[in-house]
Amino acid sequence: MADYYNTGKFVAVHGLQGELLLKHVLGKKTALKGLSALFVEEKKNVFLPWFIESAKIKSEDEIYLKLEGINTREAALKLVRKQVWLPEADFKKFTARSAPAGLLGYTIIDNNESLGEILELIEQPHQLLCRLEIKGKEVLVPLHEGSLQKIDHKKKEVRVELPEGLLDIYLT
Repeated sequence: MADYYNTGKFVAVHGLQGELLLKHVLGKKTALKGLSALFVEEKKNVFLPWFIESAKIKSEDEIYLKLEGINTREAALKLVRKQVWLPEADFKKFTARSAPAGLLGYTIIDNNESLGEILELIEQPHQLLCRLEIKGKEVLVPLHEGSLQKIDHKKKEVRVELPEGLLDIYLT
């Protein structure tokens, strides 16, 4: 799954011709110009390509998309609430550098010790949770003003100072 990054999800159908509303985490207005296909996760780790006929910007984090083969409201409804994924190269191309989603794939470093790669970001009102896997176990690392020390985009590292015992909760 490292080849695909979660970009958002279809949240609604728009109109009667099968247009869908994609709510994305790319961090900037975009019409995905030049992107020919996106991927929908049908089952766990099974990604099916959908080819884009047209795209229009709705807002900072929403796009109207018309997909090939989806020509009715009923057909579009089957895709509502489905997660949308992009291959790594496309994801990085369309993501704003300042967007939290741009940290996917970065390594979390605590006290000069590499904890692992960020696999998923969960946005919450006062913090960002980074999902990692350490020794085969899922770990959530909070990023907020108290824990975040530095983001190094060149090295693809996020340096943090985690509270004493936080990792023990997950690893013992």
